[in-house]
Order: sequence, then C-alpha cells, then structure tokens
Amino acid sequence: MQLSNILKPEAVKVVSSASSKKRLLQDLGDLAYSAYGISAPAAVEALMERESLGPTGVGHGVALPHARFPGLDSVAGAFLLLEKPVDFDSVDRQPVDIVFALFAPEDAGVEHLKALALVSRTLRENALCAKLRANADAATLYAILTENQAVQAA
Repeated sequence: MQLSNILKPEAVKVVSSASSKKRLLQDLGDLAYSAYGISAPAAVEALMERESLGPTGVGHGVALPHARFPGLDSVAGAFLLLEKPVDFDSVDRQPVDIVFALFAPEDAGVEHLKALALVSRTLRENALCAKLRANADAATLYAILTENQAVQAA
C-alpha cells in the first residue's frame, strides 16, 4: 500500500487558520465531501466520536484523526497543512499543523490498520515534515507525500 492509493490530489489542502480542534475537524469533513463524496456532517461526527476515545495528536505537530465510515469501498485520506497550528490535545501537548485523516469502511479491519501505520511511519520522518511545512501549495504537498512512497517502494 502506498499513500497514492489512499490520497487523491484534491484531498490535500492548506488552511490559513482553524480556530479550534472542532473547526479543524469540520474542515476535514468538508474536504472528505469535496474529494470523496463522504457526507461532511457524518464525517465530522465520526471523527469527533473517535477523538472522544482519546486524542489522535501523535506529537511533533502531527495529528492522525481517523474513523470507520459506512458506505465506503476503500480507505480514503485527507491531508491538511495549517499555516497556524491549533491545539489538538496531543500527547506532547504541542499544537498541530500537519493533519492526515483517514476514513475507512466499517469492515476494513486490517486495511485500516495498514493505512494508519503507513501514514504514521511516513509522518514520523522529521525531514519529510520539514519539507511539508516549507510548502504552501497543495499540489507540491501531494507530490512530497506520494514521491516519498515511490522512493521507498523502489
């Protein structure tokens, strides 16, 4: 599995400001709708429900919100780069500016976990995160995310 299998170019966006974690999740819902046709209110509800189990801010300015979702055929990703970091109740108490959300079919099981592990591994690379933070163009961000995978797969 590669990021290009779960992330469409139109599911990558730069957000100038999100005033709160809830607003950020709403931005993700809107992006999920525009890129994949996923109901924005249902996506936000699913992400908020997952966050109530424990925050998905993994540290170092990165958050990986995710939820299982009825009616999906495969795992779908949405990526946001925030120009102004927002508090996300992260494990290291640092605000986040890199957010990669995953929406998985209700019965995805292993596929969901593989996608989550892939995204987590990818965004654990400090050099990659620095490249992402240095670019404010969605097409460039998509290229950075998917190019990295192509190099690893070779």
